[in-house]
Amino acid sequence: MSGHQHDEGHTLAGWAGTATAVVGASVAGAGMCLGSVAGIGLGLGVVGLSVLVTWGLHLAGWGKPSGIRPVAEWGLRVRDRAARAGHPGCVGCRLAGRRASAAEAVKRGANGARPPEPSIGVDVSASVYARE
Repeated sequence: MSGHQHDEGHTLAGWAGTATAVVGASVAGAGMCLGSVAGIGLGLGVVGLSVLVTWGLHLAGWGKPSGIRPVAEWGLRVRDRAARAGHPGCVGCRLAGRRASAAEAVKRGANGARPPEPSIGVDVSASVYARE
């Protein structure tokens, strides 16, 4: 497994939200097969809850902003310390009233990480790995 040199974007918020949505979809599907309107409603309610679970964990720092992150932040158990200030361009942060200022976004990069160097004809991910 040490040969994997890419960040798949796995976060605690993503895993918890996905697992909750899968449970909700399963309950709704079972309700549909059984002809139970209450089962379908319960399942759809759990799917709606998955959105709130993911959003809450993201705001608590267990989700990560989109884009390239440093290798040290690839782990599932690494909290995003920049979440309190909000992520630039993040709808979830904006809905919570967290807005990263333009100056702050430039200072820490688009996602809290150092910005990648421009490259012509070279895969950006390859240049990130070469620096580490």
